[in-house]
Amino acid sequence: MEKGRFTLPGETGMEEEIKRLVELWGVDAIRDSDGTQLSQELIDLGLQVYSTICLVRLDNEYAKANQDKLQQIFLTSERYTAMDGELQINIMERLFDQQFRPNEDVDIHKYWQVMDRTTGETHSEWYYADGFVTVKNPKAYHEYSVDFLAYQLWEPVSMYNHLTNDWKEEHRMPIDVRYPEVQEHILTVFEQWLKDHPKTDVVRFTTFFYCFDLMYNQLGKERAVNWFGYMATVSPYALELFEKEYGYAMTPEDFIDNGRYNTPFKNPTKKYLDWMDFNMKFVSEFAKKCVDLAHKYSKKAIMFLGDHWAGTEPYGSYFQNIGLDAVVGAAGDGVTTRMIADIPVKETEARFYPYFFPDIFHEGGNPVGESAPIWIKCRRAIMRKPMARMGYGGYLSLALKFPDFVEHVTMIAEQFKSIAKYSEGKSPRTSFKVGVLNSWGKLRSWQTHQVAHSLWNQRCYSYLGVLEALAGMEFEVEFLCFDTIREQGVPSDIQVLINAGDAYTAWSGGDNWADEKVVSAVRKFVAEGGGFIGVGEPSAYERDGQLFTLADVLGVQKEIGFTASNNKPQVEKEAHFITEDGEIDSYGEGMSMVYRYSEGAKVLDIQDKSCTLAVNEYGKGRSVYMAGLPYSNANARVLLRAIYWAASREAEMESCYCTNPATECAVYPQSGRICVVNNSMEAQETEVHCDKNVCKLTLQPLECMWL
Repeated sequence: MEKGRFTLPGETGMEEEIKRLVELWGVDAIRDSDGTQLSQELIDLGLQVYSTICLVRLDNEYAKANQDKLQQIFLTSERYTAMDGELQINIMERLFDQQFRPNEDVDIHKYWQVMDRTTGETHSEWYYADGFVTVKNPKAYHEYSVDFLAYQLWEPVSMYNHLTNDWKEEHRMPIDVRYPEVQEHILTVFEQWLKDHPKTDVVRFTTFFYCFDLMYNQLGKERAVNWFGYMATVSPYALELFEKEYGYAMTPEDFIDNGRYNTPFKNPTKKYLDWMDFNMKFVSEFAKKCVDLAHKYSKKAIMFLGDHWAGTEPYGSYFQNIGLDAVVGAAGDGVTTRMIADIPVKETEARFYPYFFPDIFHEGGNPVGESAPIWIKCRRAIMRKPMARMGYGGYLSLALKFPDFVEHVTMIAEQFKSIAKYSEGKSPRTSFKVGVLNSWGKLRSWQTHQVAHSLWNQRCYSYLGVLEALAGMEFEVEFLCFDTIREQGVPSDIQVLINAGDAYTAWSGGDNWADEKVVSAVRKFVAEGGGFIGVGEPSAYERDGQLFTLADVLGVQKEIGFTASNNKPQVEKEAHFITEDGEIDSYGEGMSMVYRYSEGAKVLDIQDKSCTLAVNEYGKGRSVYMAGLPYSNANARVLLRAIYWAASREAEMESCYCTNPATECAVYPQSGRICVVNNSMEAQETEVHCDKNVCKLTLQPLECMWL
């Protein structure tokens, strides 16, 4: 295979096998991984050498000797109900004592907070001793909990690998680079590391300084994860700096947020956005110093999108100041692939799932079965936003026990490299721009409806399918926040606006729909010819007698009990352009009690007497309602047709179109080539329509064909 664009995880003792894979897969770079090292023989193969480094756990002796400079976190205890007299709360009862230790070194009455959860008020009468907070004079039958500051004793990613992959090395402690003396030490140690790695071509920062939120329970099992969290960025020193810069103090409860830990699923508070901005500025400034140091030693500097990425925010205002040469990230589906591929940086690189870990690569495992559906989704995204490089992570010795997987990766490498070659690194022909509207906008581009990276979640999959479908479609996609709509209206280059999510979440918008400016701007956009697609509970904010604020635009409304005495219209399913290639095969968790609101609306599907798919015309524009949209080939086709219909541009759909929903195509004008893919594990027949030309094809399972 042609050499290039492939980064292979190396492993000492696998030298001969690696030499064979270099030829088979066209490998041009080799990397170490967490828990593996490269032998001198591997380093001397003439390949680019990637070396992984995590600066905050690099010098464990320094961390052990300076435990007052360990990273810290705000935690909250369980809730306890007061009965008679004082209430005792064991603050660490369901937390992992190998991961956390309460910070008793600070003024606890300043950095801890006892909350009356029944009233939402701070309770000031309490004292602490030996792991217990005693609440004095509590109100009987009120619930109480304790927000407290804790040291992080075990760096979360190292801890995960110990508990998942049976690592044996000593527990690594995460040091906090916010302190100037720690910064100086880190730069000194890093510079020595650079001198000690003369053969390293690429420094892969994993990532920089603060891990996403990962908390374990008393049994050493995952308790909570928020891939977008900032809980690990706190310290008394950071809080003092913040207060000086922003003019107000953050409280423990500002972080605990009623036990929600500022999940991205809720509308962010101004305080939390300020805290994020404060950390983004700092992380970008110190990360730049680290990148500049790598460049000083003539090494490329790339960042892994994950692990300690809090504050980097690739779609934020400060990211490009860091000066990275590339970003590499784990690609587990089309959404995460686009999350990486769309980052404004010189190059992007995908680490495809599955990682070569024993949870998949074990006796009786089926790595090909795991990989194939992932590659189908990732390939759709890469066709739309080509990436420079690909690779894998983990333990190569495990992967080589599965010859069928080795053959499967050969196919993936060939297809990946063909897309890079014929696309010339440029996106294919696009139709028009679609906007995705939520409370986070650009900052969370391709990051909505996710708890943890690429992992299925019951509250998410019914909406994540919308992004998964969009990731491989011929539309430009822009993520818009309500502030943009509020201040500027819907941008003039947006043809269709999508709002998808559960009521009151950041993805649907919550109280943003109580703002007349937002509501009027979206109505105006549709009335003047724009398209609006709502999924789940779009524009949901119960007020003025209705839940869906844009019921007049959508043509449907949801009954929540307040108008149950009003008779609802009886409707029948109608045929429509949107369903000509087939119906939605699943609405996921779906919605109940959605009924036709506007007389002119057409209902295209009904389940359990509830409207699950409907269309409406509003002024010169159009709208579509869907009760949910998990990803499938059939559902992606319905969304494709819905977007063209909502934009009033149905006639343009067949300018580049495959008749079989299991197949798709993309046109690359710069090379004059068309890529046609089979997004299934079965052979498919299809007709490719492109600029009034028609070609009949038969595609083998997973095939990628160039015309």
